[in-house]
Amino acid sequence: MARVLIIGAGGVGRVTTHKCARAADIFSDIMLASRNRDKCDGIAAELSRPIQTARVDADNVAELCQLIRSFRPDVVIHVALPYQDLTIMEACLETGVHYIDTANYEDPKALTFRYKEQWEFNERFAAAGITGLLGCGFDPGVTNAYIAYGLKKYFDEIRFVDIMDCNAGDHGKPFATNFNPELNIREITLPGRFWENGSWKEIPAMSVHKPFDFPEIGEREMYLLYHEEMESLVRHIPGLVRIRFWMTFSEKYLTHLRVLENVGLTSIEPVMFQGRPVIPLEFLKALLPDPASLAANYKGKTNIGCMMHGVKDGKERSYFIYNVCDHEACYRETRSQAVSYTAGVPPAVGAMMLATGAWNKRGVVNVEELDPEPFLMKLAQVGLPFTEVFPDQTAS
Repeated sequence: MARVLIIGAGGVGRVTTHKCARAADIFSDIMLASRNRDKCDGIAAELSRPIQTARVDADNVAELCQLIRSFRPDVVIHVALPYQDLTIMEACLETGVHYIDTANYEDPKALTFRYKEQWEFNERFAAAGITGLLGCGFDPGVTNAYIAYGLKKYFDEIRFVDIMDCNAGDHGKPFATNFNPELNIREITLPGRFWENGSWKEIPAMSVHKPFDFPEIGEREMYLLYHEEMESLVRHIPGLVRIRFWMTFSEKYLTHLRVLENVGLTSIEPVMFQGRPVIPLEFLKALLPDPASLAANYKGKTNIGCMMHGVKDGKERSYFIYNVCDHEACYRETRSQAVSYTAGVPPAVGAMMLATGAWNKRGVVNVEELDPEPFLMKLAQVGLPFTEVFPDQTAS
């Protein structure tokens, strides 16, 4: 039996807490903490078993250490903001506790996200005998495991990968983001990047797109973006010739985004307003709907998966593995929409893997470095099953 501390009480934190609470055979004690304890208490009231709640400033290492030492968890699940990855990792290192997050570090003052600063913790985590599990959401996270699973089961070498994320849901709002608006908009307004023939290629943001027929959804236009799992996958999956990440957007969404970008509301550079500096993107975040508020009226489905092409026993083959998630079903179960659900279930299962010893590699690791099979099988049991297809098509 293990004790788990969850930091972050947004939509993803709600799902993670629900799933941990249902694993009474693995987690004896649960604490949910965030800057806003009332939000934690609200989530706790939804559960069928009691948990503890607390207030904590995740930017304050000393405060984090004090909470960790008081509660004595075996693992900390960080589902707050990626700006806080480094402070929570420092606290886990100082207290000797396993660490899990769902997104790599972002500098709040720079338009960049990367694993460099987190990978630099590797030797210290290994020496302390603890695991720092990075990017254990869906994408990154489950998508990394899908690729590792494909390599384990069906390929001698994977040469081409397309990671495809489709949200075909409708929340009824003119414009809203499915997770933290500041993070979401920063991500999709950056130039697109993909890996090909040993180097990164860069393109203007949203300039490359094509249709794809997503199972259970239908044809949707998807756009090439840069996404963090590619940074670790090109490092850990040998033989890759090309890897790309795609996400679907409606023309309505893109029109709103273009207008906001054109008037400067997506900028992170401060502007003076009535004698005070204001960061436009932070102001825009305050205007947009809270992603958690979308859940009750969300309809439709998501489809996230990986298309792989490679070689097995000297013969070329293709493999497509994906998950379909229903917004309304997610709300009935956890009062969250499918984007939060798909991001919140994997860190709970990652904690189960560490707590049970199914994953026991020490140091800082990405999901694809670990055995994908027990992880994917457990995900299927607790709400994120996968479908496998072997299409007759070549890389394009």
